Amino acid sequence: MKKFQRNFFLSVAMLAATFVGWIKGNEAKQKLVYKWRTNYEEKRELAKKRIASRQGQVQLDDIEWQSFHNS
Repeated sequence: MKKFQRNFFLSVAMLAATFVGWIKGNEAKQKLVYKWRTNYEEKRELAKKRIASRQGQVQLDDIEWQSFHNS
C-alpha cells in the first residue's frame, strides 16, 4: 500500500508540475518541484533521526559526522 501511495503521489506531483509548467513556465515548474523535493527529503531525514533516537543511537550533527568519517 505504501508503494502505491508513493507512486500515486509522484504521478500527481508530476501532473501538477506539468500544469504549472504550461501556465507559468518551466522555471516556475522547477522551483515548485525543488520546493516539494526538499520538503519531502527534510521530512524523511527527521523521521530517520526520530527512529534512531528511539533506538538509543547518539545523534551527530554534520560537523561531527564529517570529522568522524574523515579520520
